Amino acid sequence: MPWVDENRLDDVAALAALDTRDTLRWLASAGAQVRRAVVAAQEAGVERVAGGERPRSVLVAALGGSGIVGDVLDLLAEPGSPVPVSARRDAPLPGWVGPLDLVIAVSQSGRAAGPLALAAEAARRGASLLTVGAADSPLAEVCARARGVHVEVALAAPSSRTALWSLLTPVLVAADALGLAAAPPAVLDAVADVLDEVAEECRPSSDAFVNPAKVLATGLDGTVPVVLGDGALTGVAACRAAQMLSRTARVPATHGALPDAAASVVATLDGPFGSGLGAAPTGERDIFADPYLDGPALPRLGLLALRDPALEPAGAALAEAVLGSARESGAVVLEHEARAGHPVERFASLVGLTDFAATYLALGLGLDPSVSRHVTDLRDRTS
Repeated sequence: MPWVDENRLDDVAALAALDTRDTLRWLASAGAQVRRAVVAAQEAGVERVAGGERPRSVLVAALGGSGIVGDVLDLLAEPGSPVPVSARRDAPLPGWVGPLDLVIAVSQSGRAAGPLALAAEAARRGASLLTVGAADSPLAEVCARARGVHVEVALAAPSSRTALWSLLTPVLVAADALGLAAAPPAVLDAVADVLDEVAEECRPSSDAFVNPAKVLATGLDGTVPVVLGDGALTGVAACRAAQMLSRTARVPATHGALPDAAASVVATLDGPFGSGLGAAPTGERDIFADPYLDGPALPRLGLLALRDPALEPAGAALAEAVLGSARESGAVVLEHEARAGHPVERFASLVGLTDFAATYLALGLGLDPSVSRHVTDLRDRTS
């Protein structure tokens, strides 16, 4: 049963009226965020992080919309980093962190309790500190007292979900300077260009039948989404996509990455949202079912597969096997392949599209992508 109003998706004025905090515009600024953040990182002197020497280990403290920063750095560093990289959302700081280690704390507002507490404890122990967040914030003050390096958020987006590249880019610049991961200026320039291209393709004025993000949004309409990455890089992008679908479009979404998630995903094809209930043995819905007598049809499983063109043949074969099973079961199967290039470029092409798709899904459902009354209520209850 479709819920998305496709006419609204093609009405630029209606989209603008519903999008009260300009989420679409801020997503379109991703390329500019990269360019501005590179300059901000250079002006802050990220080459001075850890005294310019390679630390014993790196811990990234970030949560919520910023949490993926640690996942991306871990992904990029894993193949050849000379030091271990880990991520932490909240206190306590691991006991092994000391003066030889680097803690990177990321919070757009500079007030998130978890990263702030971890940064303060790292400073107390004498660890090197790199922080990314708002100027004149508690996080910036902690960093200044510890004589660390603080990079101010280049563009003041309304939320960390729309400020991803302002938060991630300084960490990539620092990682490149320390030899933890390869993210030289040329690569970051290319990433900014990729994000600009995605923004152009996904602009609000682009018709729903040619706009890839609107096509993806309408394809996921009325489904229970599972976002599946076919490898490590696409797995991180799948995590981001599921977060955006849940937080922005208010659609409960799960995610996984192959090869680990293969059996878990295929097993759901026998369940109530696959061919287990309310469907014929072939996976097709019963066209003669009476919604008044038999009850409304359950939503179908929507499998969004994010593909990496650089994946090894064995990984690609496993992905094809999983998608083949999903198609035969009657699940809605959508695929999107990353653009070729450096890992960060490939990641950017996937995240750029799925960020827009989640936002268009929210707007198509008649929801403001940036404001949730239940999130506001939760903050009031816990403040």
